Amino acid sequence: MPAVNNVLVIGGGLAGTATAIQLARHGVAVDLIEAKPDVAAIGSGITLQGNALRELRRLGIWDRARRAGYAYDSLGLRAPDGTLLVELPDVRSGGPDLPATMGMPRPLLARILLDQAAATGVKTRFGLTATRLEQDGTGVDVTFTDGATTRYDLVVGADGVRSATRRMLGIAVEPRPTGMGIWRVFGPRPASVTRSDLYYGGPCYLAGYTPTGEDSLYAYVVENAADHSGLSQEQRLARVCELASAYHGPWDEIRSTLTDPSRVNYTHFETHLLPAPWHRGRVVLIGDAAHSCPPTLAQGGAQALEDAGVLAELLVDGDALDDGLWDAFTARRHDRAAQVVAASNQLAQWLFDREQGDAPGLIRRITELVSHPA
Repeated sequence: MPAVNNVLVIGGGLAGTATAIQLARHGVAVDLIEAKPDVAAIGSGITLQGNALRELRRLGIWDRARRAGYAYDSLGLRAPDGTLLVELPDVRSGGPDLPATMGMPRPLLARILLDQAAATGVKTRFGLTATRLEQDGTGVDVTFTDGATTRYDLVVGADGVRSATRRMLGIAVEPRPTGMGIWRVFGPRPASVTRSDLYYGGPCYLAGYTPTGEDSLYAYVVENAADHSGLSQEQRLARVCELASAYHGPWDEIRSTLTDPSRVNYTHFETHLLPAPWHRGRVVLIGDAAHSCPPTLAQGGAQALEDAGVLAELLVDGDALDDGLWDAFTARRHDRAAQVVAASNQLAQWLFDREQGDAPGLIRRITELVSHPA
């Protein structure tokens, strides 16, 4: 019998929805709330490494995700003029029967997860969040923005890098900037783009692209962090194209197709890591609420999904929400996530400092780590 009977999950992103699915499949009553009106309408693309694909299979959505995405098994490194310097085989960190990497539109992944949540009995409400958490030894009384109050055995805070749940718990950790910002733009996939390519050199710290489907990709350029809030959508697109004009090869064709200003977004690279433990009583933080890092290893989504998988497994297999369960969760998640965060930050720092560093060795070490199930 699971350690909990009813659970509130705050946040409808990868970590929250995956947790809700796993618990509901094993008979736990799950309410999932999301402050945004529709998470399946937000974002450009996402790169999922093999260990993330392993979690999608565990959730029962791998076949649907693969049909919606674009899988590949290598990584290209190019010079700014477009010359292909090397094509590196990628490690299949999810196992030999899964691709090494897959790109897909983030909104499509969100929709697949939400559909699976509904099919397993999760009750989802959008435009709603929690305003107050009052807990004792047996449960948590949650007050919502609509004024209602409900009691739960456990609350899972999966509400992102700016987690309101984290603040309600009195945890003062907040993400810090790394000095870089990334432009992402979603567009059509040229036939020449069949994997991720990374461009080093030129005016940007990094430029690249990832195929996300037969007819789509997302492309990105990384520059110094800046406040671009005053730019119009058209000016934002012009900025991306200006930066990308220094890169050639497939970038030339990609750039010529980037015509929709509404499909551009800009975010700063940030990072944080909560010290262990990630819970306070019967409230636990996972995903970006607990840890975040630059996307230099493309492990953000994977680590969120792993958090969800481990937490749900322990709750389903356990018979009590006690110190033993939390100690097991900490042992399986904290050090692993900490190593990914540290490595991602190191790669970003080398980029920022324009230093070579032993990037291949660092990437190899993390790949070996995540190749073992969490």
